[in-house]
Amino acid sequence: MNKLIGLDFGTTNSAIAVAAPESGATLARFGEASSFRSILYFPHRDRNSQTKAETKAGPEAIDSYLEADTKGRLILSVKSYLASRLFTTTQIGGRYYTLEDLIAIILRQLRNAAVEQFGIDARSVVLGRPVRFAGAEKEADEALALERLKTAATLAGFSEVSFEFEPVAAAYQYETQLDHDELVLIGDFGGGTSDFTLARLGPSRKRLGTNPVIGTSGVAIAGDTFDSHIMMNLVAPKLGLGSHYFSLGKELPVPVWLYSQLSSWHRTFMLKEPKTMAVLREVKSQASDPEKVAALIQIIGENLGYALYRAVEHTKMALTANELAEFFFAHGAVHMEDKLERWRFESWIQPEIQSIASCVKGLFDHHDIKYSDVGSVFLTGGSSFVPYVRRFFAKTFGEEKLRGGEELTTVAKGLALRALEN
Repeated sequence: MNKLIGLDFGTTNSAIAVAAPESGATLARFGEASSFRSILYFPHRDRNSQTKAETKAGPEAIDSYLEADTKGRLILSVKSYLASRLFTTTQIGGRYYTLEDLIAIILRQLRNAAVEQFGIDARSVVLGRPVRFAGAEKEADEALALERLKTAATLAGFSEVSFEFEPVAAAYQYETQLDHDELVLIGDFGGGTSDFTLARLGPSRKRLGTNPVIGTSGVAIAGDTFDSHIMMNLVAPKLGLGSHYFSLGKELPVPVWLYSQLSSWHRTFMLKEPKTMAVLREVKSQASDPEKVAALIQIIGENLGYALYRAVEHTKMALTANELAEFFFAHGAVHMEDKLERWRFESWIQPEIQSIASCVKGLFDHHDIKYSDVGSVFLTGGSSFVPYVRRFFAKTFGEEKLRGGEELTTVAKGLALRALEN
């Protein structure tokens, strides 16, 4: 089969889908999930070992990282460097890797999944691309990013590569249902950024094959930011944040910087260095709540950052459908549980919602477009489920204009369906 594969290579998560005229688009699976974490892990290389450590990607990268006593190198968000001329090569375990080499490892894993699960000759692909690559300041930067992404896809085993804008792919299935041209606002909420695109979609765009994008804007706020509020406001106080310890006869607050690392699970291992652990043990010995600091020490020492992050994420997701959600985390001597009301969570993220509102307003003002001109608002990405986010768009544009569906994987499916047209 030719031109039937759509691949969404994301900063945080990726997905791959295969489309057929008679059955539509189907996503490849990775265990129970249809998304693949865009993470690489290079295990620590023991110079005395004769066995070569295998590079891991996706879920296997996370598992290997968590299980390793001696941490190797964890690499995240490689997509964000595509437009950067500062990133050429990096040395890992005595070998030099280009950015294209690193991205190719992830794309190859995705391609292999499609080959194994669908029994196809996965040579051609429609690859998603952002309207504006992170850090791209001029067209030459955009061209560089596209060329690098194409090279990585070629290294991964694809011999024919074409591109489609990610927000257009996100709304593709919706566009196929349009019998008229329409101005659409597409909101794509990723793990680290929220991107907004104004596009004219419909029969005319498809017939002429023109670029539908009128303008785009974005803000560095999304799922990870929302998680960090729960971590700092609900969880960190149970681990000693806000408590005190005594040193040289003075009562001092437990250092806040110890907890800021917990907001991103992959940074937790940085706290495990000997100097920091020595500070924590000293704080614990003189702390007003030593059992809380002891829990923090155990989480760091046993590499429980990812498990803690998952517990926080579970609580956030539960607030999508419920006004009250439980937080629960138990491992060994560490046991934490609490309840979180949706209104409290929304009070914490109010500044972020205001920033999103300002970003959207700026996009419309820049192009002299009124909110009332928009026919539909298509929301995609995990954080588009957050009730406060949806309420903002419903209040601003009207509930009847909100569109969505399969918010976590709609881009990959749209790209695969786009492949059918080629």
